[in-house]
Amino acid sequence: MAKKIMLTAEGLANLENELKYLKGEKRKEMAEKIKLARSYGDLSENSEYDDAKNEQAIMEARIRDIEATLKNYELIDESDENVQQVRLSSNVEVEMLATSTTRKFKIVGANEINPAEGKISDESPVGRALIGHAVGDVVEADTPRGSVALKILNISR
Repeated sequence: MAKKIMLTAEGLANLENELKYLKGEKRKEMAEKIKLARSYGDLSENSEYDDAKNEQAIMEARIRDIEATLKNYELIDESDENVQQVRLSSNVEVEMLATSTTRKFKIVGANEINPAEGKISDESPVGRALIGHAVGDVVEADTPRGSVALKILNISR
C-alpha cells in the first residue's frame, strides 16, 4: 500500500485548480503551439516542434502526477486548535541559536513545500526535528549544511 500524501485544504485546492488549468486551457495552448510549429515545415529539422512536444510531455507528466496525488492523499486536520506540540500544519517560530536570528515555518506535506513562503515539509531535516516538540524545546536538525540548533519560540495554527 502506498504511503498517503499529506495535504492541507489549501494545498488540495491548489492541486485541483492546477489540474483543471492543465487539462483545459493549457492543453488547448499546447495543441495550438504544436499546430503552429508543424506549419514551419520539415519536422525532422524543426526545433520549435521538438520544443513544443517536449513541453507537452512535461505537462502530461505533471497531470499524471497530480492525478496520482489526488487518488492517494490524506487531508490534514487543521481544525484542532491544540498548539502544545508542533505537528503538520503548525506555524512555528524558532530561534537559530548559532546566529540568534528568528525564522517562521509552516509544517506541510512534501507536496506543498515552498521555502520562499516558509513552508517546509514534515519530512525535511528541520521539519522532522520540530515535529512533536513544544515551546521552549531546543532541537537539533541535521541539515546538508551541518547540524543546526533551534529553540521553539511559538506554535500557532
